[in-house]
Amino acid sequence: MVLPVKILIDQQTHLAHTVDITGAGARLGGLRALLQLGTSIELQRGSRKAKFQIKWVKQLASNEVQIGVECADPPEKFWGVDLSEQDNASRTEMAALMTLLKGSSKQ
Repeated sequence: MVLPVKILIDQQTHLAHTVDITGAGARLGGLRALLQLGTSIELQRGSRKAKFQIKWVKQLASNEVQIGVECADPPEKFWGVDLSEQDNASRTEMAALMTLLKGSSKQ
């Protein structure tokens, strides 16, 4: 889902957009500045603000960067959409994957 966001870092504002979103994080694109892994940032979506941490950075071209961000304490409906079904499905898929991996490590 593509949503416009503002990224606030050290009193500077960067414009970006979401590429993928979850209840606790997102992949953001359209960035022009190369940001540092582990940096704490604030995202603003409309009037909502939340603190996130950059978990990965990928430079797609000389003038485009994507980042993966995660929020330790995500506010409810930060993105303005209900993601509870998606998050439940993700947790179920992750549990199934972990069960599969544990089973294959015993062999």
